[in-house]
Amino acid sequence: MPQPATPPPPFDAVPAGAQAAAAAGAPLPVRPAERFAARTAGMTASEIRALFAVASRPEVVSLAGGMPNLAALPLDALAAEVGHLVARDGQVALQYGSAQGVPALREQICAVMALEGIRADPDDIVVTVGSQMALDLVTRIYCDPGDVLLAEGPSYVGALGSFAAYQARVVHVAMDEHGLVPELLRDALRSLAAEGVTPKFLYTIPNFHNPAGVTLAVERRAEVLEICASYGVAVVEDNPYGLLGFSGRTYPALRSMDRDVVYLGSFSKTFASGLRVGWALVPPAVRDRLVLAAESAVLCPPNFTQMIVSRYLAAHDWRSQIKSYTEAYRERRDAMLDALDAHMPEGCTWNVPDGGFYVWLTVPDGVDTKAMLPRAVTARVAYASGTGFYADGFGSRQLRMSYCYPTPERITEGVRRLAGVIEAEMDVMRTFGSPARPALGGGPQAPSPHTP
Repeated sequence: MPQPATPPPPFDAVPAGAQAAAAAGAPLPVRPAERFAARTAGMTASEIRALFAVASRPEVVSLAGGMPNLAALPLDALAAEVGHLVARDGQVALQYGSAQGVPALREQICAVMALEGIRADPDDIVVTVGSQMALDLVTRIYCDPGDVLLAEGPSYVGALGSFAAYQARVVHVAMDEHGLVPELLRDALRSLAAEGVTPKFLYTIPNFHNPAGVTLAVERRAEVLEICASYGVAVVEDNPYGLLGFSGRTYPALRSMDRDVVYLGSFSKTFASGLRVGWALVPPAVRDRLVLAAESAVLCPPNFTQMIVSRYLAAHDWRSQIKSYTEAYRERRDAMLDALDAHMPEGCTWNVPDGGFYVWLTVPDGVDTKAMLPRAVTARVAYASGTGFYADGFGSRQLRMSYCYPTPERITEGVRRLAGVIEAEMDVMRTFGSPARPALGGGPQAPSPHTP
């Protein structure tokens, strides 16, 4: 009679022979888990990524992820362009390239950035596999373990992940309805200086912020740069949404005011996210180190996707394409705001974004958006809890809602479902006279909901 198979030992279990050897005085072997670098302890899956498996179910209205809506892309024309690229220039497109990026694309990127007042030299641009790679490389070349950097509170979850992976300590600076508050930035720098600490850089998303949806007021921009310069702090400007404003206004980039600003850009929001083409515009003193870091990461970014983007920019009316995107996102933004007005219970507040992808919602005191999330998924709606956008545990009274991907009808239904979940949480508090969930932190000084 066959005997049942013996289950294998755990991956990092110490073999029996090794245990006997240890009993005889020999040292135990090092387990695989003990070989990892210390910095891997800070590498954890983001709360938003963990949502994707659930949020992708067709019965769930996902207001969680910030996926661009590609319905307006001219796919037939792009398919023909890709075919021509392979047929005519396949020997180049499918070959290794430069670690700095295709020269023609770098020149075109200068023209794109000129819309925001940036005057750039193509030699100062490093093309990357999405702007996330650029952010990761910038963090790598700037930060040693234990270094301090500044970021808005809340901040982009992907940035927080990179900062944690390099063991940097994040100090948040609060925003209001006009973006980063200069006086609070000055206070943070003054306090750190008293401790003998100079942050490596300020990381900021000035336009249509992810996740807060607010925009840094133009009159504050020069002041923020002056404050950082006075303390010797670099500025990293992450600007994937800058051309997606709903009013037709394009805000001047921080880089247009100061050539020492490190500027991160991307075609993910204005063309196609799946191509993963981004860039960093850096001062000459930073460029060589950034190229070396890029070579160690990927050797070179793929020629193929860069050349697709370059041909698209050369042969298509990309400005009109951005306008089509913007009109679609404005329609979805309006649907979300109308639904919030119609369905959200009293005590909920939110901002009115002037571009980008996101609305930032604050719930009544006592409601914990992270603890509430499983109940929301059960009600077939998903959002991103505010706690994922802070490095210090705050944000439990906030949540991010994305309007870029669902149809207006799905947005309306998702907000209706979410309002019902919040109302149920508030019913628990009214019934028992206590918070529905223990709060982890309210995210003080989160952006004001009253954006004009």
